[in-house]
Amino acid sequence: MNWFLKLFIPKEKEITDTMKKFLIVGLGNIGAEYVNTRHNIGFKILDYSARKEGISFQTTKFGEVAEFKTKGRTLILLKPNTYMNLSGKAVKYWMEKENIAKENILIITDDLNLSFGSIRIKTKGSDGGHNGLKNIQLLLNTTDYPRFRFGISDAFKKGRQIDYVLGDWNEEEKIKLPERLEIGSQIITSFVLAGLSETMNLFNGK
Repeated sequence: MNWFLKLFIPKEKEITDTMKKFLIVGLGNIGAEYVNTRHNIGFKILDYSARKEGISFQTTKFGEVAEFKTKGRTLILLKPNTYMNLSGKAVKYWMEKENIAKENILIITDDLNLSFGSIRIKTKGSDGGHNGLKNIQLLLNTTDYPRFRFGISDAFKKGRQIDYVLGDWNEEEKIKLPERLEIGSQIITSFVLAGLSETMNLFNGK
């Protein structure tokens, strides 16, 4: 019987461990000039979550990574250093390196089609014209992965979209941002511990 257990128990444990591992990806651009821009809200939410946990990011292949555990789950926070348009390269690498299923990744990104601070969590969907999501879709060859869209609104004049998304938050947004970052951190925790469906029910529209 022992040889039989040796063959199968490690594999079962490996599957269980894999299901308890999550990749949380915040999209953004590297560089000091982008730190406080609307396009970098994914980075900002992960930075906030890391501070709450008392952990720091380490520069590694294709990004900055921080890791912590909560209630038996391992969370790998990833800020790709590939720039927005090549985000898929970092996501694919870390999914394969850590053997993480697409159901256990959460992509955090800005969304022009939602009012400031609005939240939309989805199981799948199109890239919506977002270059980061477009590259992830291309390299993963699927649109079927969880994503958390954070509204930045579309309060820009025609032809000024790039300036707007790469611009800083206005004063009113800066005042409201800390509360929104806290909710973003709660969404990550809920996704990992309660699952995607429950997280959608709790936070969509907040």
